[in-house]
Amino acid sequence: MAQATAEKPKTTAKPVASVKSGKKAVISTGGHQYLVSEGETLQVELLDPKLAQKTTVFDALMVIDGDSVSVGAPTVSGVKVSADVVEQSVKDDKVIAIRYKPKKRVRKIRGHRQRHTVIKITKIA
Repeated sequence: MAQATAEKPKTTAKPVASVKSGKKAVISTGGHQYLVSEGETLQVELLDPKLAQKTTVFDALMVIDGDSVSVGAPTVSGVKVSADVVEQSVKDDKVIAIRYKPKKRVRKIRGHRQRHTVIKITKIA
């Protein structure tokens, strides 16, 4: 009769330590909300060229600073997120919408190409 030996299960997960990362904030622009941190580059909906000269300031909806979280109603008071405009009008890939009905000679093709602004988050304060 063979005896079953209990093997220790291999653990590949590393223990989670409370790592103090940089500040993060949630901003709202163009109908979307983005979780951003300092030094991050992201594409947002096209900003108004008159308002977005070189730097742009956003209100923070929520701020995460290590273990502390501040949620605004609707914004966190005294916290602004500033960003530099890297590129103003970047065109996205074309999206094509097709409407087709067989045997009816109905065919409609429409295209749309969304424009974006590339920004780089410089400071959360």
